[in-house]
Amino acid sequence: GGYKRQAQTGPTAAPPGTCPSSGVVVDMGPVETGMMHRAVVLTLTNCGRKPYAVDGYPRVRALGEDGNPLPVKVNEDGSYFGSDPGPKKLLLDPGLTVKSILAWVSTPEGGDLVEGDALAISAAPGLPVRIFPLEGHDIRLMDELNTTAWRTELGG
Repeated sequence: GGYKRQAQTGPTAAPPGTCPSSGVVVDMGPVETGMMHRAVVLTLTNCGRKPYAVDGYPRVRALGEDGNPLPVKVNEDGSYFGSDPGPKKLLLDPGLTVKSILAWVSTPEGGDLVEGDALAISAAPGLPVRIFPLEGHDIRLMDELNTTAWRTELGG
């Protein structure tokens, strides 16, 4: 009988410099701050050899110290840092990048702030997840997160 390697299941962190089988890799930029708000720019790069169809929003989850998801709400409707024109179907050629803004909403009125230890981010639901630790950031305290749809330019 032939021996088949077990396919990996569950989220795996893609090491830098490698292209996952999905053909796209997600990255998180530096934290930008302003007026009680915190935001980062997420990028999705087509590292594969064929065009990749992008439609919608990144999938973002806040993780606690134990690596389990936290009850932090993620709103898909833009942020203080950029309006969200909504999802647009884009065909991303190899080597090209689209961006999304991920913003923290930490208001005193927001109720109990949850302390997140890391973010798990993937290009879309069902795609491989990368884990980004939040050490040393005041963005660890959050009650909600806002994302914008993937798009080529972050104007507005």
